[in-house]
Amino acid sequence: MNFQVTVLKILVSYPDGFTPMADLKRDMAILATSGRDWAERTKRLAARVPDLDIFSHGLIERLNGGWRITDKGRSVLEFMEARTDAPSASTEEVPAPGLAAPPLRPSDEVGRRRHQRLQRRRAARERTRANAS
Repeated sequence: MNFQVTVLKILVSYPDGFTPMADLKRDMAILATSGRDWAERTKRLAARVPDLDIFSHGLIERLNGGWRITDKGRSVLEFMEARTDAPSASTEEVPAPGLAAPPLRPSDEVGRRRHQRLQRRRAARERTRANAS
């Protein structure tokens, strides 16, 4: 999840929301090695949208060697960054704009768990690569 939040944050910081992959990877490496503050912040943001998937939800698009954040991606990021009036309010009660999904069948749940496992592995690989540089 932190990977996906980081991608959204990086893309929104570029003009027109587009960045080539080389720049995206460089920025990811910088943020991954920036310390605990960034990791904790992205965890807090990701907790606001537990089923976040930037690809299947159409929050980013892949274009000519780079990625661009969509309007839907911007609105989801704004939702994640919005401060709540009541700090004790549960974040899972409020669905992110445009991310409502139908109830999962048992086979969908298995696929989702597999997908989450793969995402965790990818993120760990990215962290390892960033730390090796």
